[in-house]
Amino acid sequence: MNTPAHHRPILHGPIAVIGAGTMGIGIAQVAAQAGYSVLLFDVNNEAAQRALETLHTRLHQRVEAGKAEAGATQALLQRITQVDSLQALAPSALVIEAIIEQLEVKQNLFHQLEPLCSTETIFASNTSSLSITAIARVLASPQRMAGLHFFNPAPLMKLVEIVQGLETSFQTITTLKSLVTDWQKQPVVCRSTPGFIVNRIARPFYAETLRALEENIASPATLDAVMKESGGFAMGALQLTDLIGHDVNYAVTESLFHAFHGDPRFQPSLRQKELVEADHLGRKRGRGFYVYDGKEKHQPLPRLETLQEQIRPARIQATGDWGTLPHFAALLKPLLPQYGIALEESKNTDSQPPALQLDDVILTLTQGKTSAQLADEIRAPVVQFDLAANHQTASIITLSSACQNTRPQTAKVISFLQSLGKQVVLLPDYPALLTMRTVAMLCNEALDAINKGIASAEDIDLAMCCGVNYPIGPLAWGEQLGWRHILSTLENLQQFYGEPRYRPAPLLRQLAAGYVTLHLQREQNQNKERNHVC
Repeated sequence: MNTPAHHRPILHGPIAVIGAGTMGIGIAQVAAQAGYSVLLFDVNNEAAQRALETLHTRLHQRVEAGKAEAGATQALLQRITQVDSLQALAPSALVIEAIIEQLEVKQNLFHQLEPLCSTETIFASNTSSLSITAIARVLASPQRMAGLHFFNPAPLMKLVEIVQGLETSFQTITTLKSLVTDWQKQPVVCRSTPGFIVNRIARPFYAETLRALEENIASPATLDAVMKESGGFAMGALQLTDLIGHDVNYAVTESLFHAFHGDPRFQPSLRQKELVEADHLGRKRGRGFYVYDGKEKHQPLPRLETLQEQIRPARIQATGDWGTLPHFAALLKPLLPQYGIALEESKNTDSQPPALQLDDVILTLTQGKTSAQLADEIRAPVVQFDLAANHQTASIITLSSACQNTRPQTAKVISFLQSLGKQVVLLPDYPALLTMRTVAMLCNEALDAINKGIASAEDIDLAMCCGVNYPIGPLAWGEQLGWRHILSTLENLQQFYGEPRYRPAPLLRQLAAGYVTLHLQREQNQNKERNHVC
């Protein structure tokens, strides 16, 4: 824990934090650690006292473990003062509310605070889902109200979403952005819209794995292994929902579903609803998609393919544009002299997806069609592989095989990948497999948010990397892979399911056609954002 640097403060006056729950006490610690005096208030005095005692214990344990300095820790704790009334918050330069997620309760709180505080005081809500515009409606000066959404645990998580209501002033946003940066956090700015940035754009990460589970594609352990070991995500979606709690995760999805008037993109999972109804809420109940009995090491393992013998292809030929998959190309480089493989890197928007022909079998990156459909179209045996964050370092490569293939034909591909040091997961012939369909949907949602002026492209990628630890921002991933590939994947999924869930965003169609570039769109969105907050 570092002693705060001596510098000119962004705000002149104490920071008030209302609510001494996990988020409230965490925010109080962040502000105090940055050198600000903090006034902590909770309607339950005993709860506030317990929260402070817990904070004292936890921080002193860090000192005893040699992870923090005793002097800096003591100074931090002395900067937090518990108060027993709203009136005591009058001198505050900033009031951050972190109380129950009920609109009327929050409105009533700020309605009481406004006449008590200075006309210069900034009001902020740590809400993760409620409209900042609606909360600010009760204020005579709604321009000084914004969202300040920290992620749990607030002292450790870098991201803070600064949420702009309809009447939030440019000055309020600018001040909060400077303050959050001063607190050594990463600010991102967005408009007040359901789910803000992270909770909105992250929905497909959960939804596509839940759909695969509902369609009996693989076990929870296998699906999670694909997303973690191949997709590069910190946890699989089912592990993560067990950790978050299914009641919480399901409620967020249901809230967004209703807020977007039943848009199928946010449709909740019946499989997850069943867990909530059974009170199988994940780790906190000892049971969710997995069982938690203190023996996590005994959790189910993913289903990996094993072969009795290695089948070596006699000839390998590369086709398509390998510039879109540099990590897979790097994986193949040791084979180039042996097989005389030439990997083209045209980066032409009209080029074909990268593919290898192993004797008579085509191994290609999934683009949303089933392997059987593709085999019929090209009149050849087909095995498709899934997207990975980095095929060269991923421990698992995920495949699907056309039903027209013979067993030796599919086994040849599995054996080839295993010879490159990869474990192989063979899924049923599922269109766009798992990582590809998830990333395509994440890209689509991010582009929809840009198109509607919710946030800038830079802030969206920052939010998804800093807030939920994605290996690559969805927009950077889409640019790397190519927007035509993302568009084709979604169009093929939409055709396969016949559902509007996979409808491509208008901006995706423009990017894929080359009518706009994301760089140009970023500049346009920044101008729109500046005009709106002014």
